[in-house]
Amino acid sequence: MLDVTVIEDPEAAAVSLDPTRARLLAELAAAPASAAMLAGRVGLPRQKVNYHLKALERHGLVELAGERRKGNVNERLMRATAASYVISPAALPAVQPDPDRFRDQLSARWLLAVGARLVRDVGTLISGAAKARRRLATYALDGEVRFASAADRAAFVQELTAGVSALIRKYDAPDGEDGRDHRIVVALHPTVKTETGPAPETPPAAGTHPTAGRSRPAAAGPSPAAGIPPAAESRSGVSERATHEPEQ
Repeated sequence: MLDVTVIEDPEAAAVSLDPTRARLLAELAAAPASAAMLAGRVGLPRQKVNYHLKALERHGLVELAGERRKGNVNERLMRATAASYVISPAALPAVQPDPDRFRDQLSARWLLAVGARLVRDVGTLISGAAKARRRLATYALDGEVRFASAADRAAFVQELTAGVSALIRKYDAPDGEDGRDHRIVVALHPTVKTETGPAPETPPAAGTHPTAGRSRPAAAGPSPAAGIPPAAESRSGVSERATHEPEQ
């Protein structure tokens, strides 16, 4: 069983979004089970569960884990093909986000579009590597930081942008015949709270962006706290220019 897999096929996405089938996927991700075993857990007749399992199996979301004899019947034990699933924007090709339509480093919606492209591209790479039976070289960095102020956050962003851009200029080899292009994505956003109920709002500082600390924007327009000088975009797609799009 894979830890996580990406659903790229529109029909498979539709199958997985059915509430009953999603519940069956969750049960089968925990442990293999037969239709009869699942029927008692989800409160459905065995025949109905079998119908849903066949749909999930047809789209590669569940697979046969084994068989066992129970009375005069052979029961098929099914299991999920992954512990968790992510639906790729490729499942909605006509309306998938395109971060190249606009570039705004301070827009939460642009960050969402970049994240969606990341899911799509990595899902495609995983599928291709699996078909070719080759390993896929990737890297991810994940961490958390608490900023004392919006100004500290802006300074961090400025140093991060300068550092990453310097590394790109150092290692970028556009004329390398044996090289391969790589995409670099660095994201920064407030940590999502897990407690129930709305979090208390902090009075906004003048002109701050929604992602600056925990404040909300006081007015539309460039954030004076951003502190990032405009510069040309590098060949590898890391922009050193920060603009501002008012969020609704």
